[in-house]
Amino acid sequence: MTARGPAGPGEGAAAAAARLTGRPVSRVRPLSRALTEAVLDGGQAVMVKRGDGAGAVRAEAAGLRWLAAPGTVAVPRVHGYDENWLVIDLVAPGRPSRESARAFGAGLAALHAAGAGAFGAAPPGGPEEATIGLAPLRNVRGDDWPRWFAQYRLLPYLRTAVDEGTVRRGEATVVEEVCTRLPELAGPPEPPARLHGDLWNGNVLWGGDGRAWLIDPAAHGGHRESDLAMLRLFGCPHLDEVLDGYQELAPLAPGWAGRVGLHQLFPLLVHAVLFGRGYAEQALATARGLLRT
Repeated sequence: MTARGPAGPGEGAAAAAARLTGRPVSRVRPLSRALTEAVLDGGQAVMVKRGDGAGAVRAEAAGLRWLAAPGTVAVPRVHGYDENWLVIDLVAPGRPSRESARAFGAGLAALHAAGAGAFGAAPPGGPEEATIGLAPLRNVRGDDWPRWFAQYRLLPYLRTAVDEGTVRRGEATVVEEVCTRLPELAGPPEPPARLHGDLWNGNVLWGGDGRAWLIDPAAHGGHRESDLAMLRLFGCPHLDEVLDGYQELAPLAPGWAGRVGLHQLFPLLVHAVLFGRGYAEQALATARGLLRT
């Protein structure tokens, strides 16, 4: 579903929700600059999100639908979207448990196994020029993960960080060497997985229904270890149970624990571009550690 009609001038969240769902809105509650909780006629609660730029809403809507399609992990339903607004189900909050974490791990393994057409493949209907957070993300297809990961995930953000002075030119060589050595650091070849793509703990909602829900994806075809590495980078409740549930269904390749830093290098460089020198130093330390292996 897309827009049912043109947006009015200065349209707010309530009007957007009514237009995109075709249902009257009884009340709204602003949560932040971008997010508003709305209740539709009949009592259904939805989340109304203002887009961050051209293509961002379309990419998010396409990503949510792609992740929901296999039916393996809970994903909010997309009720409607246009260039500026996205309306999805509101997830009632709950608390994580060991049981829900284990089930989430198994569901994530099944989601990854649903696959993608290529490394870098965008979800059906999603744009090539997407975003991860507020940073640009190019979904360019490739058939060789190490080469693709270096060219479209590591080096673009390294160059931006250098251009902005967040990483000094002399320091960039350590990440460039990691890129050169990626074929030997990457581990056994893996088929393209269906990734969430921005799987830090803030994008996993532990719902009142006892399930873990995925939101705010930067979905694309990639290496399955990338999602798991990001969960570890920014913390996830009961992560050991998540990993146990995952590996019961789809065991990870030997040596996966030693490759966590390799997959974390991408989100660290993105954060260096967005948030500055502290993340740059963490990325450089991670790269140095990889070269010592």
